[in-house]
Amino acid sequence: MAASTLSRQQALQQLYLSHHGWLHGWLRQRTGCSQNAADLMQDTFLRLLSKERDLSPLRNPRAYLSTIAHSLLVNHWRRQAIERAYLESLALQPEQYAPSPEERELIMATLLQIDAMLRSLPAKVRAAFLMAQLDGLTYGQIAVKLGVSERMVKKYMAQAMLHCLLLAGD
Repeated sequence: MAASTLSRQQALQQLYLSHHGWLHGWLRQRTGCSQNAADLMQDTFLRLLSKERDLSPLRNPRAYLSTIAHSLLVNHWRRQAIERAYLESLALQPEQYAPSPEERELIMATLLQIDAMLRSLPAKVRAAFLMAQLDGLTYGQIAVKLGVSERMVKKYMAQAMLHCLLLAGD
């Protein structure tokens, strides 16, 4: 094993040993759940494992860890909100139309992919796309709401559609 790999592993091990208890407590305060905190803490360290960054010169390891953990926490909350909205909409449906557990998981995974795609769009592009697709607004109506020209709305829609096509090709 190369010396740099060994020193990186030692730095990561030291970071874990020194701060995992603190990070778990920090996450537990924010989630209100020890299990969610443990999962997010492990995800934080897994993210560190996947990076090629030298960890030895970190001046403030807790700030670094909390930045990574906060990003994971926001994703966790977003997933919970999407799941909650989906389950609420399911509860309004007649029971005979309820999807199987496997179908529910596939639908949740798809909803999370759509959410990630939408979040990756610029704000006005995302807004124009959602107004057209969900609200059924015309390009003229969208232009008025966004304070842009109808031509710009057409560009936004083209950008959103191209983005969808590129993601569908992955």
